[in-house]
Amino acid sequence: MIKEVELDPEGSLTRRWGTRADDLRVKRTMAALEANGITVLRASDAAAAKRIVLDLIPDASPVHQGASQTLDVLGITYEIEKSGRYAALRPRIWSMDRETEAHEIRRLGAAPDVMLGSVHAVTETGSLLAASMSGSQLGPYVSGAGRVILVVGTQKIVPDLEAGLLRINEYAYRLEDARAQAAYGVRSAVNKVLVINREITPGRITVVLVDEVLGF
Repeated sequence: MIKEVELDPEGSLTRRWGTRADDLRVKRTMAALEANGITVLRASDAAAAKRIVLDLIPDASPVHQGASQTLDVLGITYEIEKSGRYAALRPRIWSMDRETEAHEIRRLGAAPDVMLGSVHAVTETGSLLAASMSGSQLGPYVSGAGRVILVVGTQKIVPDLEAGLLRINEYAYRLEDARAQAAYGVRSAVNKVLVINREITPGRITVVLVDEVLGF
């Protein structure tokens, strides 16, 4: 975990964007998401969130996930890739040759049966916002994946879309950029931003809201 104090020495950004939402805001957000066709489950803590997510995925399902601090911290990435219960796509993709198997890599990543991930903001009006440097996870979120499960700490709840974009650029990007430099030696960037206002396929998107501060 990146030490937020290093990037936010006075703590003002962390207080604004990294503080767990109160119960009223969580319930208001859940109702708005449900009204917009998005299934919502609530987890009291990280352990409960992990159980909920893994129970939602049938054994042997082809499962994909992008790089996610939230999934890593919860141990979900490890379970998907190491437990043997699932047909994990990410290790398979990483083992393939980028030049000779580019088409197959793109196909596998674009349309998994189950796509796991998170978002950078959830509005109290029922929208989801996700930013990405490459955009590789955004296509499956939108329509490529058969089912999408997003795990979100309640510190990511914001009033509206404007606040969500501000949270991405002012807070989440700084933390992700520092993580990317430490992990890969490269800078991150807010190159592509997805906004999901409504899901028209019942049960396709599930958001697991966690009453803890998780991820960026």
